[in-house]
Amino acid sequence: MSSESVKSGRPSERRRSSRFAWLFDPKLLTTAAGSLVVVVLGGLAQVSFGAYSMTFAQAWGAVFDPQVLFNAQAWNAFLLGGELPEMSTESLIVWNIRLPRVLVGIIVGMNLAVSGAIFQAVTRNELASPFILGVSSGAGLMILLTLVVFGGLSAFLPLIAAAGGATAFLIVYAIAWKNGTSPVRLVLAGVIVGTVFNSLQTALFFFADDIGIVQSAIAWTTGSLTGTDWAQVRLVLPWSVVAILLAVVGARQCNVMLLGERTAKSLGMSIEKVRFALSGVAVLAAAASIAVAGIVGFVGLIVPHVVRNLVGSDYKKVIVGCLFVGPALMVGADVGARLALNPVQIPVGIVTGLVGGPYFLYLMRKKQNMGEI
Repeated sequence: MSSESVKSGRPSERRRSSRFAWLFDPKLLTTAAGSLVVVVLGGLAQVSFGAYSMTFAQAWGAVFDPQVLFNAQAWNAFLLGGELPEMSTESLIVWNIRLPRVLVGIIVGMNLAVSGAIFQAVTRNELASPFILGVSSGAGLMILLTLVVFGGLSAFLPLIAAAGGATAFLIVYAIAWKNGTSPVRLVLAGVIVGTVFNSLQTALFFFADDIGIVQSAIAWTTGSLTGTDWAQVRLVLPWSVVAILLAVVGARQCNVMLLGERTAKSLGMSIEKVRFALSGVAVLAAAASIAVAGIVGFVGLIVPHVVRNLVGSDYKKVIVGCLFVGPALMVGADVGARLALNPVQIPVGIVTGLVGGPYFLYLMRKKQNMGEI
């Protein structure tokens, strides 16, 4: 290769390297590393403790059991729903019960954190989240309606929950539309829809005769990872991959949206199309999580705040940071939900609320202009 061609290739290489230089930001790398430590320690606790007693050596011997790790039939069963091969009791419990719960917690944490971050960018409001914009309320209402009135459809509960969340946000968007939407109208419409749907949820409890149905409904509307297995991983994983990839691609648009509508329009952005598209990504991420874990509060609200405080306001870094901090909060909270009152397991949403509430109060007291990014 000639020296001229080498020289001509250097600028493009420099541009390519500078385009991804933000990934090596020390604050972002530190945040990712710290979050990974929390996830690993939480996974260690989840795998090692439970109703079936086993030592650390037995538990981690099961995790790295070569008869499972290098068994095509086992992975076919995990990822595609095939028949499980023969394995030891320890391997069966670890791989079929405990590890899927950790994986679902990681995926749900990612989805809720990314969903909240996008909603906050779209509305330019730090208080926005799937809860505030009606997604969680719509999903919760459909869950209760199915359990209390249409019990025969309970096998389709995850899909019904996702459809309910998406429908609720469409209603919010329709209410907020007046020759276009605005961040303030979206938040106010979300509060209205959320209040109405929450009232309908409360009313439905009076029609439930079976205490088991009530307990199941409370678990769904509070958020729980109890009983999750590979079926939930298979259900949530494809939609989550799509939502997260779209969120990463849309980070630049989030940055432009935060500049304000006038500036965004002057840069050639179609505000309503971008806002609706980004909101659709956030709804997809939130609905996927609700479909497998129910309504887990505060993750979508708190994690973006934490990440912005750690890595700054550039949404490329915020989205990537959420992919690490969200799972750390979710896995850590689930360890507390599962082991704090062992053998009784409480919904993980209770733990995230107990953690998120005081943090949000601290944030509110600390910041002067709470509400607008």
